[in-house]
Amino acid sequence: MNAFCKRALDVTIASAGLILISPFLLITAFVIRVTMGSPVFFRQVRPGYKTRPLTVIKFRTMMGDGSRADPASDGVRLTRLGTFLRRFSLDELPQLWNVLTGQMSLVGPRPLLTEYLQYYTPEQARRHDVKPGITGWAQVNGRNDVSWERKFALDVWYVDHWSFWLDIRILILTSWKVLTREGISQRGHVTAEKFGAPGR
Repeated sequence: MNAFCKRALDVTIASAGLILISPFLLITAFVIRVTMGSPVFFRQVRPGYKTRPLTVIKFRTMMGDGSRADPASDGVRLTRLGTFLRRFSLDELPQLWNVLTGQMSLVGPRPLLTEYLQYYTPEQARRHDVKPGITGWAQVNGRNDVSWERKFALDVWYVDHWSFWLDIRILILTSWKVLTREGISQRGHVTAEKFGAPGR
């Protein structure tokens, strides 16, 4: 029953959201195209449910090709528009399409880079036992301002305790976190520090 309710919630909010915010999406895409050129969207293959690959869609926020090959230059490549979009998590809105197609859920562990798979412990890898989400338990308990180990522990806790009502709670808390802009970036970094780097 929980699974049915979760999918119903995903489809209802994703479809309604895409319709209601379509003018904003079109305007944002236009501004990105004018200020940064093509492509408008950032697409990247990441591991989803049971590590099956999925293509995550976001609004582009950086100059260049948008790759993460050189994360040290993120502070240089991140544009003013990109900073604004990230501040309010607006760059994540195109992922409503990923939710509508069933690749993602509104709530679940965030889909991370494929290269991180080799660094997970068996316990941490359990985060892939549910669909990834646009927001999750880790996002409302520190987001990028907590350690990777803490984030993964929160993800696994969600896997073990998820329910329809927990998802509702997380969605409500997410709205508050977005408004207060808590934990958007890791201290000392424009974006989150990469997992698996020396000294992890």
